[in-house]
Amino acid sequence: MKDISSTLTRGLTARHIRFIALGSAIGTGLFYGSAEAIRKAGPSVLLAYLIGGAIIFIVLRALGEMAVRNPVSGSFGEYASRHIGPLAGFMTGWTYVFEMVIVLLADTTAFGVYMGFWFPDVPRWIWVLAIVFFIGAINLLNVKVFGELEFWFSLIKVVAIIAMIAGGTAVLIWGFGIHDTSTGLSNLNSGGGFFANGIGGFLGCFAIVMFAFGGSEIIGVTAGEAEDPEKTIPRAINTVPVRIILFYVLTLTVIMAVTPWNQIGDEGSPFVQIFNSLGLGSAAAVLNVVVITAALSAINSNIFGAGRMMYGMALRGQAPAVMTRVSRNGVPWMTVVIMVSALLVGVALNYLIPDRVFVVIASIATFATVFVWLMILVSHFRSRKQMSPAEAAELKFPVPLWPYLPVFAIAGLGFVIVLLAFDADTRVALVVGAVWLALLTAAYRLWVRPSADDAPAASADQTPGVDPALAADLL
Repeated sequence: MKDISSTLTRGLTARHIRFIALGSAIGTGLFYGSAEAIRKAGPSVLLAYLIGGAIIFIVLRALGEMAVRNPVSGSFGEYASRHIGPLAGFMTGWTYVFEMVIVLLADTTAFGVYMGFWFPDVPRWIWVLAIVFFIGAINLLNVKVFGELEFWFSLIKVVAIIAMIAGGTAVLIWGFGIHDTSTGLSNLNSGGGFFANGIGGFLGCFAIVMFAFGGSEIIGVTAGEAEDPEKTIPRAINTVPVRIILFYVLTLTVIMAVTPWNQIGDEGSPFVQIFNSLGLGSAAAVLNVVVITAALSAINSNIFGAGRMMYGMALRGQAPAVMTRVSRNGVPWMTVVIMVSALLVGVALNYLIPDRVFVVIASIATFATVFVWLMILVSHFRSRKQMSPAEAAELKFPVPLWPYLPVFAIAGLGFVIVLLAFDADTRVALVVGAVWLALLTAAYRLWVRPSADDAPAASADQTPGVDPALAADLL
């Protein structure tokens, strides 16, 4: 069977893919949401990020194994359809799109907050509206242009994070008259100790932590447009999670060592707050440019990921056929238009509830993220069970320590879902998530399954739910 993404342009190199994944995963969750995680858990948030990082590494290895074996634009939505069933694929694909929309609402909200650093009197929704249209236009360009832009967006924030870690370490060692060097790393154990808010606070931060890592799975979505996916996907997956863990843990360690955790507020980025509190106004202004770039990068990559997922689903008959329309540049332009339209909701939310919008959005995004990761792991588990020993031995990028690591990750994600029920701020995510999955099930049974049932019987080689005429062209 031909690759169903053959009408897309394969213009993304390993360099592009690594930085697209970094752009999606290192953004609002670190630069803005980390303040909320620190507030909940205190210094123990570092342990939470390590555990969350280990889980996402396992998820990405499972996704990488399937993506190298079968690199398609629909990615994990296609794998869920194939290995679990068409309903699972439908729910996985659309929940990923839902996740990206929600995360994008958080990213655009954060962008508006950052711009308030310079323009406090300008309503936030104006900035949100401007950035939605700007990034939408970028995503309509050739995918190689998108990849290059995302590379530079991500490079700026990666360099800034490294510089901040180095600068913060220098302040800890030499003080420069703005920090008492005799305190060393004692701030990490002050204000109540490492588990300052107890085990409850430590567990309560996991919703924000998992939200922060959300978007890393975009690596699988890029497979449909990757040059030589057998080499580029493994390289990206083996390096990105390590970098994410290092950036999150090292950065927050320096932040909390310089400034006591209980003095980090939730207004703006903790990066900017810290340099402001140290009297480094110009450095804070530079960092604000960086966090704005980080938000642009995350918005850019997430619109890309959601659009490609909808394109792949449309090819399988699980989304309206209009989403398969591709421009002369090889870009599924209709999906970009749909994403931009959905993001206009963010403009309305920032107009109506500017003070509460981020926490609500982050908790809902966490549910969607965890659901998608669970589907990736279950799809991988089922794919392995369906393989013969010879097929498993021929895998070019197998998950290590099978099946123990995937089982550990599945149990960890299930525990995070349970945790959402015990916090008033995150409980709404379970309600919204349950309603969303119920609506998807109803939509599938009303519109998708009837068309599949009415179609002529598919051959054994066809994926369930794919339009017969399209399947004939793909064989």
